[in-house]
Amino acid sequence: MPKYYEDKEEDGRACAGIREDFKTCLLQHDCVVKEGKMPSECLKEGHCKGLQVAFFECKRSMLDTRSRFRGRKGY
Repeated sequence: MPKYYEDKEEDGRACAGIREDFKTCLLQHDCVVKEGKMPSECLKEGHCKGLQVAFFECKRSMLDTRSRFRGRKGY
């Protein structure tokens, strides 16, 4: 679910909502905070997998020519 902040700058890039949630999920996960691992190592272990797949689908929909009619996936 997207996080909305009143005093936050708006990011105009594609898939900005999913990107922010994915980054927050990784940086606040126990794998990074308590164990002190790099976020890339935690991704390989399978943490935040749902957001990773959603971010990939959003980025892939930017290249899909059918998305001109359907719109980009994500929020």
